[in-house]
Amino acid sequence: MAVPARTCGARRPGPGAPRPAGRPPRLLLLLLLLPPLLLPPAAPGAAAYSFPQLHTMQHWARRLEQEIDGVMRIFGGAQQLREIYRDNRNLFAVQENEPRALVEKVAGDIEGLLARKVQALKRLADAAETFQKAHRWQDNIKEEDIVYYDAKADAELDDPEVEDLERGSKVSTLKLDFVEDANFKNKVNYSYTAVQIPTDIYKGSTVILNELNWTEALESVFAENRRRDPTLLWQVFGSATGVTRYYPATPWRAPKKIDLYDVRRRPWYIQGASSPKDMVIIVDVSGSVSGLTLKLMKTSVCEMLDTLSDDDYVNVASFNEKAQPVSCFTHLVQANVRNKKVFKEAVQGMVAKGTTGYKAGFEYAFDQLQNSNISRANCNKMIMMFTDGGEDRVQDVFEKYNWPNRTVRVFTFSVGQHNYDVTPLQWMACANKGYYFEIPSIGAIRINTQEYLDVLGRPMVLAGKEAKQVQWTNVYEDALGLGLVVTGTLPVFNLTQDGPGEKKNQLILGVMGIDVALNDIKRLTPNYTLGANGYVFAIDLNGYVLLHPNLRPQTTNFREPVTLDFLDAELEDENKEEIRRSMIDGSRGHRQIRTLVKSLDERYIDEVMRNYTWVPIRSTNYSLGLVLPPYSTFYLQANLSDQILQVKLPISKLKDFEFLLPSSFESEGHVFIAPREYCKDLNASDNNTEFLKNFIELMEKVTPDSKQCNNFLLHNLILDTGITQQLVERVWRDQDLNTYSLLAVFAATDGGITRVFPNKAAEDWTENPEPFNASFYRRSLDNRGYVFRPPHQEALLRPLELENDTVGILVSTAVEFSLGGRTLRPAVVGVKLDLEAWAEKFKVLASNRTHQDQPQKCGPSTHCEMDCEVNNEDLLCVLIDDGGFLVLSNQNHQWDQVGRFFSEVDANLMLALYNNSFYARKESFDYQAACAPQPPGNLGAAPRGVFVPTVADLLNLAWWSSAAAWSLFQQLLYGLVYHSWFQADPAEAEGSPEARESSCVVKQTQYYFGPVNASYNAIIDCGNCSRLFHAQRLSNTNLLFVVAEKPLCSQCEAGRLLQKETHSDGPEQCELVQRPRYRRGPHICFDYNATEDTSDCGRGASFPPSLGVLVSLQLLLLLGLPPGPQALHVPARRL
Repeated sequence: MAVPARTCGARRPGPGAPRPAGRPPRLLLLLLLLPPLLLPPAAPGAAAYSFPQLHTMQHWARRLEQEIDGVMRIFGGAQQLREIYRDNRNLFAVQENEPRALVEKVAGDIEGLLARKVQALKRLADAAETFQKAHRWQDNIKEEDIVYYDAKADAELDDPEVEDLERGSKVSTLKLDFVEDANFKNKVNYSYTAVQIPTDIYKGSTVILNELNWTEALESVFAENRRRDPTLLWQVFGSATGVTRYYPATPWRAPKKIDLYDVRRRPWYIQGASSPKDMVIIVDVSGSVSGLTLKLMKTSVCEMLDTLSDDDYVNVASFNEKAQPVSCFTHLVQANVRNKKVFKEAVQGMVAKGTTGYKAGFEYAFDQLQNSNISRANCNKMIMMFTDGGEDRVQDVFEKYNWPNRTVRVFTFSVGQHNYDVTPLQWMACANKGYYFEIPSIGAIRINTQEYLDVLGRPMVLAGKEAKQVQWTNVYEDALGLGLVVTGTLPVFNLTQDGPGEKKNQLILGVMGIDVALNDIKRLTPNYTLGANGYVFAIDLNGYVLLHPNLRPQTTNFREPVTLDFLDAELEDENKEEIRRSMIDGSRGHRQIRTLVKSLDERYIDEVMRNYTWVPIRSTNYSLGLVLPPYSTFYLQANLSDQILQVKLPISKLKDFEFLLPSSFESEGHVFIAPREYCKDLNASDNNTEFLKNFIELMEKVTPDSKQCNNFLLHNLILDTGITQQLVERVWRDQDLNTYSLLAVFAATDGGITRVFPNKAAEDWTENPEPFNASFYRRSLDNRGYVFRPPHQEALLRPLELENDTVGILVSTAVEFSLGGRTLRPAVVGVKLDLEAWAEKFKVLASNRTHQDQPQKCGPSTHCEMDCEVNNEDLLCVLIDDGGFLVLSNQNHQWDQVGRFFSEVDANLMLALYNNSFYARKESFDYQAACAPQPPGNLGAAPRGVFVPTVADLLNLAWWSSAAAWSLFQQLLYGLVYHSWFQADPAEAEGSPEARESSCVVKQTQYYFGPVNASYNAIIDCGNCSRLFHAQRLSNTNLLFVVAEKPLCSQCEAGRLLQKETHSDGPEQCELVQRPRYRRGPHICFDYNATEDTSDCGRGASFPPSLGVLVSLQLLLLLGLPPGPQALHVPARRL
């Protein structure tokens, strides 16, 4: 409320302060009752004038309302268009959208689509297990024995460094021809599969060659699947060895930097390879952990976090004598993108000091896992400990918390170069069904922070068919260019046995996956029958959207899945929380709610009614919803007469088609047609003129009942072409637009027609030719009356150039009519006002003129009220729309600011309007924004503490074959790859050829009309420079009429309301995790099997290197020479 303040502008309410709700503040009621007593002294230079009284300004408002209504009635043509629709009643039928039937049908169609992919997945998984079981391991297999298409071969041939590295390789790589395929958005070869092998895995190792050998047989199964279902997209086998074989073959998309893609780190592989996890990571930060070892630990923890998905829960703690969380999270939290970001930033702040206390670390971890009062995965439980070594086995802790059932697995990681006895670490892992790993250098981090998944996969393998459950992933960006996809996954098990009567093998071979493009799912949903503001959406068990019109990530090729929550895709409220919960629970439901929605251009907020209907999609973890405005319950379906259809002539011969031809535009107005898929053979184009040309050419060949065309779209387009032409004929053609200072009149329809009259006005028409994607169209449907929209202006852009350009203000309104008790809104009509001319007209209408050409004169001896025309030097008069944007002003110098947020024009007046509840504010976060890449910081630019051998080391032959020398070699190779060993950008390394913008969060603030709908005066109290203002809503519009004294106290600064987007870290994660959103994990869990063999529980990461190679490499290093070309070998397991 308006409260005296020390600065110009009414003081803003503090946090938690009550805001007015539906009635003016007491001060304003007093002002209403005693307006004559509040007349301020005459302003300087206007001695004979006083501030206009309340009834005067109400009179001006009525004049404005009448003028707007009169122009829209004469030129808008809403009433006439209603009559035209009624007159042409025989040309269309009114159809009904039945929400429950619609959503059930779409859910069934999606279920059928995914079921076909599931059958293909099962055939592939069964075949893979059969092929691998029949395969005979070959110890002496040679590279020349294997022939396959290396997907990265072409890219590597263009890279001289890699070419040198691979020179001498004996692997026979196929050379293939490819053809462009629109379904894959790529060039493919259907006769072969392609193979991708991570850069840090040696292609010539025995394990890899055997893997290539047996997986070759999958080629025929891939091809057979495609024969049965030609709509199949990528079919992929991700091997636990790191090999990816996919079909059809296509070259790998080479990144700018080194290719760090490893299928085992992709979200779909991780989800398919193990059940959900509750993980506590504890990091030793005692004094002995310093320099390179501490950096290795920090990097290892970050890599470990990347192996977790949204179905997992995690916490990270550091320990020495005591244990404490590294972040603000005091318990397990969901391993989503934002929480993992908090962990990764917090881990960088760890400092080594104190003494090692394993007991403190493990007790903290067990306490975390035993906390049942929080949300968690409730499946696999594990502790991951990173340390440089120690002697304590903390057996008493395990006896207290974990034995005899051993429900928590313990994985230990010995990090860095040291001479400690690792036996205690190995014992901890082996005694608790875990695994022991060594990370002596950066080269061992990636492989050893992901291999724990093999251990977690054991219960799945031992469960056999029971564990063969298809899971569907979150939405993510396909690595091969399909765009947004979901993947169905199925684990593939090793069914071999070492010998008769031996135990069953418990290794997972890998994960089979089949992609489904989101666009293919969208095609199963109704598009144009739901109207511009109706839509279908789907969510998963986490509440993340699979389908939603607001699912529009601005960045691509990032490693994380696209996890947009339903409550972030829309503006959150209690009703939507309840709908979301019901959908996650797999229930059916229907509810009508009043809610807030953002406009398409994200500048406005509208309060609307919406009907939500939802059902589960059977055999999946998804639930489907339908959102329908009440006015979209019915829609029009063109019904072209049987006589015309029976003629079988091309559509170009149909009645009304001639009004689509450019030759008719001069007399009938310019026509834009929505770029929809009217026919399969219609060539799309972003240029509407070219698209219309393509459409006309195709229509010369197509008959109205052609099977290749969508008759609903095509016939509705022709119908609306004729309907809007009759509007030209009856209303627009005989009117002189200049009389009322109009630049254009227009009509847009659900059928996809936008007609702009006269034709020359189309040159400045910038609205989307698809009405359903035009902000003015969608807002007009949701709002009663006339919706004004000034041209959009960013604060930092140059002002409108009125001298060189005629600026127009769009005014639109929906056309609503009823037929047989069924209400429809099939079109929007409007006008485009000439800004300069209407600004002058605005001044006249808000003045004391009694005659058009005679402004009121006020002599020295007479007392007059100020008005917006004569006293524009002392009186500010403006029209502001419901978003707070300036529409018209009586100040000529403000005309170039039309379209700006009013706070940028008059900060203290806008603040007063907000404080007096004329406006309300809505703040939200956009999690799909794109931000320019940040320049690399200077952190870590100094030497990295790499181990430097002493003279004694160099003279000691044993050192040359030690892990230290091998580690130094690995560090050198990784250093050549990364500009910074510990700060390499994985997103860019795995991303597109050029540097891309990164995903980020932006805070959005929109304003909309508040609860006050009265007309009253108020004072902006600023000590000696108070301002009186009057504000009143104009009925049947989205405008606020404001009259105010011009500020005299320019030295006073008011708080400025901001409307533009700002970069943000999002809501405070530490607070959000205290009230987590409702979710459910997968229905199945495989974390225990009584027959599991836990004897294989640890080994080192390195293998014995060649002494000769190391000696020669180290000599080159000492001499300062670059290393010779050698392939980097990372050990791969033998299955």
